[in-house]
Amino acid sequence: MPTVAQSIEADWVSRFADEVIAEAERRAPGKPVVCASGLSPSGPIHLGNLREVMTPHLVADEIRRRGHAVRHLISWDDYDRFRKVPAGVPGVDESWAEHIGRPLTAVPAPAGSPHPNWAEHFKAAMADALAELGVEYDGISQTEQYTSGVYRDQVLHAMKHRGDIDAILAQYRTKKAPPKKSQKPLDEAELEAAEGSGAAAEDDGATTAGYFPYKPYCGDCGKDLTTVTAYDDETTELTYTCSACGFGETVRLSEFHRGKLVWKVDWPMRWAYEGVVFEPSGVDHSSPGSSFQVGGQIVGIFGGERPIGPMYAFVGISGMAKMSSSRGGVPTPADALQIMEAPLLRWLYARRRPNQSFKIAFDQEIQRLYDEWDKLEAKVADGTALPADAAAHSRAARTAAGELPRTPRPLPYRTLASVVDVTAGAEDQTLRILSELDPANPIASLDEVRPRLDRAESWISTHVPADQRTLVREEPDKDLLGSLDEQGRESLRLLLEGLDTHWSLDGLTTLVYGVPKVQAGLEPDAKPTPELKVAQRTFFALLYRLLVSRDTGPRLPTLLLAVGADRVRRLLGA
Repeated sequence: MPTVAQSIEADWVSRFADEVIAEAERRAPGKPVVCASGLSPSGPIHLGNLREVMTPHLVADEIRRRGHAVRHLISWDDYDRFRKVPAGVPGVDESWAEHIGRPLTAVPAPAGSPHPNWAEHFKAAMADALAELGVEYDGISQTEQYTSGVYRDQVLHAMKHRGDIDAILAQYRTKKAPPKKSQKPLDEAELEAAEGSGAAAEDDGATTAGYFPYKPYCGDCGKDLTTVTAYDDETTELTYTCSACGFGETVRLSEFHRGKLVWKVDWPMRWAYEGVVFEPSGVDHSSPGSSFQVGGQIVGIFGGERPIGPMYAFVGISGMAKMSSSRGGVPTPADALQIMEAPLLRWLYARRRPNQSFKIAFDQEIQRLYDEWDKLEAKVADGTALPADAAAHSRAARTAAGELPRTPRPLPYRTLASVVDVTAGAEDQTLRILSELDPANPIASLDEVRPRLDRAESWISTHVPADQRTLVREEPDKDLLGSLDEQGRESLRLLLEGLDTHWSLDGLTTLVYGVPKVQAGLEPDAKPTPELKVAQRTFFALLYRLLVSRDTGPRLPTLLLAVGADRVRRLLGA
């Protein structure tokens, strides 16, 4: 078992909070601590991108809990170019390809969207998910920053020092990047999740006419397929031509706001402008010569320092293959929040260090994750949780602003899923079954088990294939019943005799495991033996075939409650 010291060391959030507070005090004493994230609304913002937000959120929230002023900035990179038409987005077809090269805020939203443009459409879904997750942040639209002239001085400064920037970039242009460490995704959709926004692969501003770190959007076609051909430092006159439509013009950069710094200059400029102390970076930004590494040198030109922050690892999806074939994309935070409560999703990010990869379950594994969470809740409640585990739980269940909404009576997720599977979501039947789980303390309203019940119902209806759903037989299987030997008939008789006195979840658990023990001449509390386990599996398979025409299904005690005593008796031949 880990020692307390090891456990505290495993609490990565506290460790980073210590470092960030100390670094902020060194850089800007007395000012709010600035943590940052960047998100590109170039398509659905997926669960891999969420790590870009959750890592600084958890650190910022810890700093806030300690009483320090802190800002968590989320830069919406909505002035980035539209790179490609993402697959599988409803309301989008190949005609959107004509917008490639335009700012994301100048691209039409998918057909039927209530939002004014592409960027706002995808920002809105993420903003709703972040609100549900309890993430407090200051959002910054890069379209607004650039087009309103907020960065005018920074742009002119970059152009004035373009030779210095070019010299830094030149150190890396001829170097071959080392082979990437393999964190092999499972399929193409997961590969997409690992790649990030793609901004790291943009050109750095080098042209045949010289180096210019600024790229205008064309005044005619609106695309960034432009090349700067001349710039005058005194007058700030800039000349460019567009390879897409042939348009060209000369503008005064001190008054022109339809363009942006190239990515490898834009990012460090923002670090200096916002005074960012902590910002993590993904694997696509962290290799030698990448934007994070090069930015660490370029930021000095703007009078700033590179933030501290870890490289964060890949977030995978279990059950991805089934999903990607039908959805054509990677699951988003909104998708996850349909099948799991916000504290559980927060916990998945809080319990693993940023450099540790992990998976988010959309398949049967979600039931095990919920079991693990419920065990942790119990340990926290009775004071037996290790310090780091208790800290991760606290960060999942609440923020500095307060508790996140929770299910008043959190029944096991697998039980709820089994019940809504059998009842097909019929509320009266669901309430009947749930009220019989614990007759001494019955559930009086489904509100007691919400929102967990709704999440389990959503999982069953959207992520369990139709051929794996549980359909209870309408009529007894007379052929199977007629073929039973004496031992088979006796096992059913013992079960049926005990139904009335064992009609609760715990009681039926004792009964179904106890029937083979009685038949073997053992006491009800006898320890399982290999022979007994074989007999139990045989008995369970018989019950499943008689009730749902399969060899397996939901846990038998839950299934029996769901079917109801009268129907169980009829299907078992009573």
